[in-house]
Amino acid sequence: METPDLLVALTTALIAAAIGGAIAVRLRQSAVVGYILAGIAIGPSTPGFVAEIADVRGLAELGVIFLMFSIGAQVSLHEIRRVGRLVAVGGTLQIAAVLGLGWLFGMALGWSPFEAVFLGAFASISSTAIAARILGERGETESDHGLIAIGWLAVQDLWTIVLIVLLGSVGGSGTIEEVGLAVGKALLFMALVLPIGSRLVPRLFEFLASFRRRELFTLGVVALTLGIAAAGSLFEISLALGAFLAGVLVSESDLSHQVLGEAVPFRDVFAGLFFVSIGMLVDPGLIVTSLLIVLVLIALIGPLKGLIVTGLAILFRQPLRTSALVGILLAQSAEFSFVLATIGTQIGAITDEHFGLLLTSAALTIVLAPGAYQWGRPLVDRLDVRLGRLGREPIAGASPIPIDQESRRVAVICGYGRVGRLVATALERRGFRFVVIDDSPRAVHEARAAGIPAIHGNVGNRFVLEQAPLDRAAVLVVAIPDPVAVRFVVDTVRRSHPRLPIVARTHSQHERGTLRALGASAVVVGEVELALEMTRFTLRQFGLSGTEVQSVVTGLRER
Repeated sequence: METPDLLVALTTALIAAAIGGAIAVRLRQSAVVGYILAGIAIGPSTPGFVAEIADVRGLAELGVIFLMFSIGAQVSLHEIRRVGRLVAVGGTLQIAAVLGLGWLFGMALGWSPFEAVFLGAFASISSTAIAARILGERGETESDHGLIAIGWLAVQDLWTIVLIVLLGSVGGSGTIEEVGLAVGKALLFMALVLPIGSRLVPRLFEFLASFRRRELFTLGVVALTLGIAAAGSLFEISLALGAFLAGVLVSESDLSHQVLGEAVPFRDVFAGLFFVSIGMLVDPGLIVTSLLIVLVLIALIGPLKGLIVTGLAILFRQPLRTSALVGILLAQSAEFSFVLATIGTQIGAITDEHFGLLLTSAALTIVLAPGAYQWGRPLVDRLDVRLGRLGREPIAGASPIPIDQESRRVAVICGYGRVGRLVATALERRGFRFVVIDDSPRAVHEARAAGIPAIHGNVGNRFVLEQAPLDRAAVLVVAIPDPVAVRFVVDTVRRSHPRLPIVARTHSQHERGTLRALGASAVVVGEVELALEMTRFTLRQFGLSGTEVQSVVTGLRER
């Protein structure tokens, strides 16, 4: 592979991804849809310029690694247990049911038994990113069906890892001995990595964070992800599983969200390449030449899987409307379905023709998912009115934990330095609740030692900022000295919480105007307030009354 050829292919893929993603977002679709369509446009199955697939696929594999690392960093077994019996048992039963149904479909289509197993696994999982985007755009993330769908998808993510281990390691024959050996190697790797890594990895990132240099922290994240993924290959397990375990090692640490934030840019770039490379393998001609098979596969991945999810939710006594909406949300394919299909081709289990059919069908379900929810939701509402509500009693653990109304008004303080500590002290003396965020390990340790809820991370990272209870905040205090970070926090929070009062600090009048334009409710200029206090004291020495002094100070402040 010549370097100029690689650069041409990489540049072409990135430009296509940017254009396709922008168009998709503009049309209120997932960026993944745009990436796949961009890949189709520059792929060998469409006229015009054709990029070299092999040149793109090598770098695209990094997208799988960082995708799996991100999933691992966000998956918490404790959270899965807390969500409830519905998603844990229901999600598992759904995976088994669709896997079995997919096997039957595959055998009926004349596929080999092992191909049929891959078809079932391919169809059984859904996209967390697509469902989360649909819910987020409609403000339904915290609704009953939103919470159940996200929990259900988390269970699917866990089972995806199991499927990757089993199907990715056994090869085409799939004997019991090979399955046992593959699982044994994976268990041995986890037995070695998890106990040791759970002790060393948090300390590693605390050590890197103590330097307070972002580039060192970022290098550590990349090195850990690629290092553990590569180590896993020594045990003949997939790079994807190794990357997932690397994410799990940091998922429970104080810095997990900081780590995730540093990994996200790499995930987004290389995952974009991955989806472009998948699109390059899609043959639109198959829709014409194999229309019936494509429709059958779409029916399995979409409506049939959605009906299975709906039925299981009803069996767990969820209302009909909630169950049906969860089913519609999950009636699409997942990013990791492409990973499974790719593994199938790599080990010779799936033919090129069937690989193309799977990719084409999955891509179409992703493209259709937002529209399906938009059109399906009113139909569900009308059906619910006609048939009445089934299973009104939700299961334990499916609803969010009630929040004490007294604790809903909290202050979020970004920065626990001299300014932040003074604000915190004043709030503490009056008995008001507050949470602090700081990237200094010492400051966070001191806050927690004093019984103050503290989040460890850089507020210039949106994943860290999102951990703060902004939805129940009375005010956001931005007390950090970094002007770039202050602008980021004000802009980010104002977009997501337009009514939340925000007070920020700065050191210049020009910056004050910038922050007010970004949405800060109040901006305190440090030097100005210092000058005003000195002015106040000076004027009193000349015998001015308190009212006169205040009038002068107010005039100067508003100048």
